[in-house]
Amino acid sequence: MPTVPSPHSRLRPVRLPALTAALLLTAACTRGESPEVRTGVAPPPVSPPAGASRTAEELLPPPDRPGVRAGIGTPGDTVDQAAREAADRAIAAAVARTGTVEAISLLGDSLRPPAMTAEARRTQERLLAEAEAAMRRDSSAEALVWVGRRQAYLGRYREAIATFARGIEQFPGDARFYRHRAHRLLTIRQTDAAIADFERAAALIAGQPDEVEPDGLPNARGVPTSTLQSNIWYHLGLARYLKRDFAGALAAYDSGMRVSTNPDMRVAMAYWRHLTLRRLGRVAEAREAIAFVVPGMDIIENQAYYRLVQLYKGDLTLAQVAPAGAEALDDVSTAYGVGVWHLLEGRAAEAEATFRRIV
Repeated sequence: MPTVPSPHSRLRPVRLPALTAALLLTAACTRGESPEVRTGVAPPPVSPPAGASRTAEELLPPPDRPGVRAGIGTPGDTVDQAAREAADRAIAAAVARTGTVEAISLLGDSLRPPAMTAEARRTQERLLAEAEAAMRRDSSAEALVWVGRRQAYLGRYREAIATFARGIEQFPGDARFYRHRAHRLLTIRQTDAAIADFERAAALIAGQPDEVEPDGLPNARGVPTSTLQSNIWYHLGLARYLKRDFAGALAAYDSGMRVSTNPDMRVAMAYWRHLTLRRLGRVAEAREAIAFVVPGMDIIENQAYYRLVQLYKGDLTLAQVAPAGAEALDDVSTAYGVGVWHLLEGRAAEAEATFRRIV
């Protein structure tokens, strides 16, 4: 694979897979109401604060931490209490080392919360204040979940992670706290820690009925399109995909397809399942994974994935998905989908050009 020099001269060159992983985190962490796309564009990156780590390894808990392996047959055994506490301490320490910024990117730059319009910020601050007031009246798991979610919508990811950690301590059997902490760990590029939390969540939901997950940032119709279980499997598959654990990602997406009951979630799950199968070299199965996607489906939220799957099937052309001169590639999900399409079809130069544009 060709070497891609970093756009910042102080950084060492990275190979194309590493570059795609960095931008994929931006593209794919948007599932589940992350504000990266919905509330504005993040400001340009700056160099890390003094004392902040630049290496992914230093931002992650110890790699030999015991955990569970969910999504490959049985969920596995939950981690013991001592291991869980050690992991949580490591996560807290790693988050603290980011200093005054929310995260350190995979390319070594500081990441701050995305820009928001004044109106959007006022709305989210009001909603957070209401969630905090509700928690003071009723210190339930539901109230605490919403405080953490509202903090994250404001880009206060470290605070949200701490809130979800408090929820894990108070309500250790509630999978939602692991699911949401894992999502925000993924947002701040702590992929290994996120995987461990998603796997814990998967173990907790084993054999349990699914539940609709309310939207914190509702779509135009006000209709939630995902569930607790589908979100756990979806994001676990994504996190494993980022680590190039394609077999593990496929197992998670297989589980996710079994609990995806509406067109939006099925299309999103099938999109990543298709890409995962392609990475595994299982081309015929990859085609079969998206065979059910046809024109005219009622898609509420996941239009980018819907168009991309139709591109992969040949039902749409590249010009229809990303018209020349249009703003389509300014949507990171679409841009990544086009770039990886080029890559998997052997057009490395076109893929690299797309990925460079995103970076």
